Amino acid sequence: MSDNNDFGAFLIGFTIGALTGAAVSLLMAPQSGEETRKIIREKAIELREKAVETYDETKLRAEEAYEEAREKAGELAELTKKKAEEIKQKGQVVVEEQREKLADSIRPKKGEGSKSA
Repeated sequence: MSDNNDFGAFLIGFTIGALTGAAVSLLMAPQSGEETRKIIREKAIELREKAVETYDETKLRAEEAYEEAREKAGELAELTKKKAEEIKQKGQVVVEEQREKLADSIRPKKGEGSKSA
């Protein structure tokens, strides 16, 4: 997440810097209004193309990150399911052992059950 926020902040800063630099250079350049408008139009087209390219790259990176996260979540779910099954099996073994111990302790030993009081 932090990388995405850093990249977004960089992109915003880059765009604002590019616009500011273009505007200042156009206003300070000694040329006619028609030439300035033409340059502004060309720079706007360039900037739009860069923005579209950056958007496409960002979208692609986001899709890749989503797919990677989805795969890892699937792997984690499968691992969790396997571990739960192992624990269940171990628990069943322990329960059976405890039943046998309890049954052994409850059963009368030979010779104890036939004595009369």
